[in-house]
Amino acid sequence: MDGGRITVLYTIGDICELINGGAWKQSEYVKEGIPVVQVNNMKHGTIDTSDLKFISSSSYDHYKAHTLKEHDLIIATVGSHATQASAAGRATIVKSFAEGMLLNQNAVAIRSKSNALDQRYLGLLGSSPKFQSYLSTAGRGAANQVRIALSSIRQFKCDLPSVRVQQRIVETISAYDDLIENNRRRISLLEDAARLLYREWFVRLRFPGHEHVRITDGVPEGWERKNICDVCETVGGGTPSTKVPDYWDGNVTWLVPTDVTNNDCLILLDSERKISEKGLRESSARMVPARTILMTSRASVGYFALMDFDVCTNQGFINIIPYQEDLRMYLLFNLMNRVSEIRGNAKGSTYPEISKGRFREMEVVLPLRSIVDKFGKIATEIIQQVRCLKKSNQRLQNARDLLLPRLMNGEIAL
Repeated sequence: MDGGRITVLYTIGDICELINGGAWKQSEYVKEGIPVVQVNNMKHGTIDTSDLKFISSSSYDHYKAHTLKEHDLIIATVGSHATQASAAGRATIVKSFAEGMLLNQNAVAIRSKSNALDQRYLGLLGSSPKFQSYLSTAGRGAANQVRIALSSIRQFKCDLPSVRVQQRIVETISAYDDLIENNRRRISLLEDAARLLYREWFVRLRFPGHEHVRITDGVPEGWERKNICDVCETVGGGTPSTKVPDYWDGNVTWLVPTDVTNNDCLILLDSERKISEKGLRESSARMVPARTILMTSRASVGYFALMDFDVCTNQGFINIIPYQEDLRMYLLFNLMNRVSEIRGNAKGSTYPEISKGRFREMEVVLPLRSIVDKFGKIATEIIQQVRCLKKSNQRLQNARDLLLPRLMNGEIAL
């Protein structure tokens, strides 16, 4: 019994099939074919399809044992405990668009094989605090390379209510998940609209009044060519010594590139780690003001974010502060439209990095102030809508995460 509700104790191994990921040689990857889901594609509880690899369709029969099905629960069996976004044990649910893809190594798909367990309920179980807490202690290895054995996953014990109750819990939580997913789609559409507007006005040069403006060497009359250093301040970052505990776990928001690359839109609400005021004072990290254009500059180059309050970053950023406020949105979307160029200016044998000096020398074309101002007002309104939706999703996620364990343990009856 669980809160007056009948439950039965099982282990994952009793009621589930575990499908291990496959291993492919680099030479087996092709430009088109069957998509392969790697652990780096597991983001925000779903599969990010923007950077998938492929193997030839002719190889499918050999690898079909690793095929994913809708509602499969995927658990990353290798990762780092440095950040939640890359942690071993993080859970992902296979949505319909990813059915038929193949799972790569360092992850396992878990699939119900019992009438006692609804597959969608298994997905909720995978993200539940109880299961995630269990996995965080089951991993073995150094903090930056943790591995979870399949035998440990099989040994996890869970009290299951009746399938009817499981389905009611799924329906309740799905209402939150649907709202969150709908907001994500709206965010994506809004950001796409701003990017398309930038390209229409400033790449295709179909800006308001373009019919009456002469264009010379690709630049409309009255527009100026300048270097980035002429229009904005560029600020780097730093990392306090990890050997000094007093530098860490304070209340200063301190960003690393994965905070940005693992985010799902331009608006970033928080950092995973914090430093102390002492750590800030005694390192090369510098505070930058709210709405600074935060650009990753090392390894993962050319990812962008905005925050609503003062923050600092590690050395993997170039933080861009326009000298004139009305240039902020134009500069943001100008740089986002030039990611390939920015990455082309990144150098390094170990990992690519664009230096502040090289970045500051890049040229930027400045339109007439009246056009920049019109674009800025439209883009600012779009970004404000994105901000509201992002904050709404944070509230929904928090409510969902509070509700789920109470439903599962019978504290709230359905």
